[in-house]
Amino acid sequence: MIVRWHTKPIENHYTGFLGLVCQQLTYNFQLWHEEDIARSKDVPDSTIAQVKRAIDRYNQQRNDYIEKLDDWITDRLEQLQVTPAPNATQNTETAGSSIDRLAILALRIYHLQEQAERTDATPEHRASVAGKLGIAVMQQQDLSRSAQELIDDIFAGRKKHKTYRQMKMYNDPTLNPYLYKAAG
Repeated sequence: MIVRWHTKPIENHYTGFLGLVCQQLTYNFQLWHEEDIARSKDVPDSTIAQVKRAIDRYNQQRNDYIEKLDDWITDRLEQLQVTPAPNATQNTETAGSSIDRLAILALRIYHLQEQAERTDATPEHRASVAGKLGIAVMQQQDLSRSAQELIDDIFAGRKKHKTYRQMKMYNDPTLNPYLYKAAG
């Protein structure tokens, strides 16, 4: 999807859990590219303000979809009547959070690969990027395996599953002091 979205419009033709995963990836994809613009020194402040608002919106949506992924797992566990064993432990990270991290790693790998293939970069730059790319790929493999083990353990009842609410406050006009004081 990441490769395609760099040349064609973002599309998500998937449904169910994979549709949620893909939608969550779209927010990470859009967030990544807005962050690139935000660091540009050659854009006017008005553009940076628009980009910052887009970053906040995509980050909120990204976090909302982490919860939607975890809620889907909760619902599916109920449908399958899976209950954790009495001695089941809980992971420090939810499956939705792991999927979010995998999305970010996939974007990082794509952009590192892009840097590694730059013909206008120095050999030193490409070598440095190649080292980072190797680390990112290893981390992706480790996290993919760990996320799969977590999901397998959850559905086998060996791990407890729970959706943790992100409760982001900066976009909420009732919780962000600047927003509610400005409105009042």
